[in-house]
Amino acid sequence: MRASTTTATVPPREPAKRSFTVTAEKLKAQTAHDHEDFFWTYTEEPHRTRRMAIIKAHPEVTKLCGPEPLTKYVVLLVVSIQIACACLLRNTPVLSWPFFLTAYIVGATANQNLFLAIHEISHNLAFRSPLANRIIAVFANLPIGIPYSASFRPYHLTHHKSLGVNGLDTDLPTAFEAWFLDSVAGKAFFCTCQILFYALRPMFIYNLPLTRIHLFNIVVQLAFDYALVQFAGGKALAYLIMSSFLAGSLHPCAGHFIAEHYVFEKPEKDASNPANKIPIPETYSYYGILNFFTYNVGLHNEHHDFPAIPWTRLPKLNRIAHEFYDELPVHKSWVYVMWQFVMDKDISLWCRVKREEGGRKVGAGSGWSEEELGNNEKKGRIPGVF
Repeated sequence: MRASTTTATVPPREPAKRSFTVTAEKLKAQTAHDHEDFFWTYTEEPHRTRRMAIIKAHPEVTKLCGPEPLTKYVVLLVVSIQIACACLLRNTPVLSWPFFLTAYIVGATANQNLFLAIHEISHNLAFRSPLANRIIAVFANLPIGIPYSASFRPYHLTHHKSLGVNGLDTDLPTAFEAWFLDSVAGKAFFCTCQILFYALRPMFIYNLPLTRIHLFNIVVQLAFDYALVQFAGGKALAYLIMSSFLAGSLHPCAGHFIAEHYVFEKPEKDASNPANKIPIPETYSYYGILNFFTYNVGLHNEHHDFPAIPWTRLPKLNRIAHEFYDELPVHKSWVYVMWQFVMDKDISLWCRVKREEGGRKVGAGSGWSEEELGNNEKKGRIPGVF
């Protein structure tokens, strides 16, 4: 199997200790093909272990944590660009090359940037004030056309706290998705409509309570959409919606959705034996040029290790603690990631690491408070997390 990943060979000075083991286990609903297996682990996710090892080796990395003032200005710029484009296209036919190309080249890139601005802001990395972060997330949501920033935050924080946990991590495909889309055509459909799967899947996994911030997000977004249609017409809103769809479709920047956590290196057969303790990396990084447009989301191992370090300081984290990252697999191209995902029979939606237990929901109303994950709202600061 040709892989889109490469693994560095520089020997680490003090490698991170990884305690998790992975086994492949067939689901009852699966057929008998070898590649139709999720990879199951029964120990905790690797990022906490590596975070503590990095802090021990390089305690100075905790100084990188905290809000990035530049974020709010980038959000303002991109929101302004999208509103301007929407108004300029108000008299352009939707089914025309100028409209489509603008939506694909400018709009999809801009809205992907805003998706990831909301991702960044969900960790309270735009302002120190939690309320200010909630408000700017709603503002960043405006050109996306559909309210989602308030719901994204608890689902995403649960993804961090419960990485790979079946029934909690809504980034994981369901067994039905993996089975139904297990073909070239199915995977191509998944890549084309990724944004719909990521938007709708969480609601089928578990529901969030409706809070005031959810209502605020909905009311502000609907008011903005109404005002835009009244001022610039329906085509302006259609441009924003098309931009959002294309941003999560066959767009170069959309490759990060698949690149981040799908297993692209075919596991050794011995990995199915838990006694062998052969780890399968479940988070992949990308260090290419598209990080410029996506808040360095490609530095995904770094982000999961230290979710309280903002996008501008993740490269510095990598430089300081490079011995912990040099040997982790990386993707060289998000475009090739999507191509390989679709065309390689050994890669599919089954290629995810799952665990049956561990982790907790964030924002579920009981059992676990949001402050524990690094929202910096009520409790003291935990290095590297908040």
